[in-house]
Order: sequence, then C-alpha cells, then structure tokens
Amino acid sequence: MLKQLNNETDWSNALNESDRFFLLKNSTTCPVSHEGYRQFEKFAAQHPEETFYYLNVQDARALSNKIAEDTGIKHESPQVFLFNGGSPVWNASHWSITVKKMEEVLTEGAKA
Repeated sequence: MLKQLNNETDWSNALNESDRFFLLKNSTTCPVSHEGYRQFEKFAAQHPEETFYYLNVQDARALSNKIAEDTGIKHESPQVFLFNGGSPVWNASHWSITVKKMEEVLTEGAKA
C-alpha cells in the first residue's frame, strides 16, 4: 500500500515508524513521472511486506525540498529512494525507476 506524505510531520513519522522504506517523489504533470509512479505502484503491489511512501511535488514542494536538504541528495522528479535506518541507501530518477531495478536493490539489500 502506498502512503502519501504531505508535510514535515508525515516525513518525521515515516522516519520514526519504518526502519526500511521506499519513497517516490512524483510530479503530477510529467509523463516520465507518470511512468515512474506506475512502476513504483506495481513494485509495491508485489511487495506488501514492504513500506512505500510517495509525495506529489506540486502539493508538497516544501517537503520535497526538506527531504533533499535532509539527505543531501539533489531533488529530481521522478525520484525514488530506499531508506534504511533513517538514511538513504539507494536512489534513482527518471527512466531508471523500474520494477526490475527496485527488485535488484531489494534483493541486494536483503543479502546485506
């Protein structure tokens, strides 16, 4: 299930409630983002045991900027992260957001 983040309180809760989670920054007006969201949604449906968050940049620009500041990773859209222990351990953007790539990252992370 995808949970939407809208503000800094949601972001803080995500960091405190989930040791490992995926996060997608999505643009509601970009076709590349639409495909990234579709891939993210498909991957999430295949992994109900994992935690998935997303934010729509147009609705939560301040939060998107805060995440970029907190992580030190330049904002892109679409952009997907895997967080573990409150820190980003992987991120990708644009056409690199695929079910296949997220599967690889999850498998590699499970081995670590």
